[in-house]
Amino acid sequence: MVKKCTLCHSENTSLYSKGEFREYYSCSNCSLVFVPEEYFLSPDLEKAKYDNHQNFTDDLVYQNYLKQIMDPVLDRIFPGACGLDFGCGPGPALSQMFESRGYEVDVYDVFYAPDQGVFQKSYDFITACEVVEHFHDPKMELDRLFGLLKSGGILAIKTQMLPLKEEFKSWYYKRDMTHVCFFSVGSFNSLAERWGADVEFVHSNVVLFTKTSG
Repeated sequence: MVKKCTLCHSENTSLYSKGEFREYYSCSNCSLVFVPEEYFLSPDLEKAKYDNHQNFTDDLVYQNYLKQIMDPVLDRIFPGACGLDFGCGPGPALSQMFESRGYEVDVYDVFYAPDQGVFQKSYDFITACEVVEHFHDPKMELDRLFGLLKSGGILAIKTQMLPLKEEFKSWYYKRDMTHVCFFSVGSFNSLAERWGADVEFVHSNVVLFTKTSG
């Protein structure tokens, strides 16, 4: 049975790797490696995993980690810009760091801050820090986020990039059962082409998209 790519919906996919608990497929159209739907965790099991995350807003080590995505955004936005921290988790440290610098930031998380009102607004910048690898439907989620940007707005994504295939079997990042899609430079370039956006790879695991039109 053909496994449709979750990022571009192409059927040009093939088995990429087979692990102990699940299979991974790759898309020849957009270079995404993804886990088929039958291996997704239930919402309850997924939330239970997130509840165990130890990310504290006053942890300086964690704040320095978040600066990898925050600093490039700060370099590109204007005073008074309005943002969205998408997938903020139970402790919205990143939004608080932006707010401490004078920016207004909304938060959204499907489990911890499920305010659907954010999807009726538009933003100068959106951050998705260690979020996209959890998307069951990355095409819908990412198209929706990009659509919320104002002209000139920035979508900043932080995720671990797909390693070389020979390194994939031992890659720690895929062992998290809530991680179901894995992006490469090719995947993000494919998105930029689809959106007509500018794309910048500003860190080994941070990519910025700039919306060049309204």
